[in-house]
Amino acid sequence: MNQSRKQFLRKSVAGLAGISAFTAAKVAAKGDSLAINELTQMSSHQVSSVKPVVISTWIHGILANEEAWKVLGNGGTSLDAVELGVKTAEADPTNQSVGVGGFPDREGRVTLDACIMNHDQQCGSVAFLEHIVHPISVARKVMEETPHVMLVGKGALQFAEEQGFKRENLLTEASEKAWRKWLEDSRYAPVINVENHDTIGMLALDESGNLSGACTTSGAAYKMHGRVGDSPIIGAGLYLDNDVGCAVATGLGEAVIRSAGASVAVELMRQGYTPQQACEEVVARIISKEKDPKSLQVGVIALNKQGQVGGGAIHPGFNYALLSKEHENRMVDAPHLFEIK
Repeated sequence: MNQSRKQFLRKSVAGLAGISAFTAAKVAAKGDSLAINELTQMSSHQVSSVKPVVISTWIHGILANEEAWKVLGNGGTSLDAVELGVKTAEADPTNQSVGVGGFPDREGRVTLDACIMNHDQQCGSVAFLEHIVHPISVARKVMEETPHVMLVGKGALQFAEEQGFKRENLLTEASEKAWRKWLEDSRYAPVINVENHDTIGMLALDESGNLSGACTTSGAAYKMHGRVGDSPIIGAGLYLDNDVGCAVATGLGEAVIRSAGASVAVELMRQGYTPQQACEEVVARIISKEKDPKSLQVGVIALNKQGQVGGGAIHPGFNYALLSKEHENRMVDAPHLFEIK
């Protein structure tokens, strides 16, 4: 391709509303008009014109989607759906990144973070919560029963018990064994898509056209006691505007917090980006700002008011579950922006 042709393509791409830095670079590299057309059309897994729609992170999203569909498929609310959906991961002792059975911090204590947000812009959050299997339900109680958005630590536990939640031992034999093995070296070095694989986030659009989102995690394995990641932070791990769309993040929480990842994705959709473009742009910004992006994973998924979905990640390996009236419950591999050399 000659230089003038490359310049023409770059100018053409720059003029398209809502085109992310990452996808614009792909077009310039392909160097043909068909590549530009690809950016203005949604592939089949990115669009659902028929409500409802539910999308959730990682393989545990398959079961979570099935539970959420019990609500959505019967005309229920997106809020009830996302709470019920993510509770499946919280209650699964074999899932060592969420709820009971989650990997502990370096002191051997399982601490949980969660948040939830509805179509009325109401939200609730808990952080550094111990002994409660379902932090997402406590977060909803914070939203509905208090004047606050977030409760943490002992205060969150006190509130949960006042609301009827029972204390339970969250440290399973398997997670305790893994922690004691970690203590032999006590080296904090999260493995991409393994120890960074620490969240289930879910977004849903119900038949009434209302959006809701939920996010819950046991956080990074062997973190410092008291550490809180992005998952309970409204605007970082989860954000929603019912006029526009919603987004949720997973991976290394510190990187997501520094980028205000979920809220940026929603604001990009407000500007005209598709969910796919918004996710890729958020990931591209994180890569550009982090000193060592090869050592961390972040994944972002998004759902807009029209039922379009998208996802993106720094590295290969991030996927999400998608279910709608048009699509059977299935995993979708998210595009990645960075290759480890």
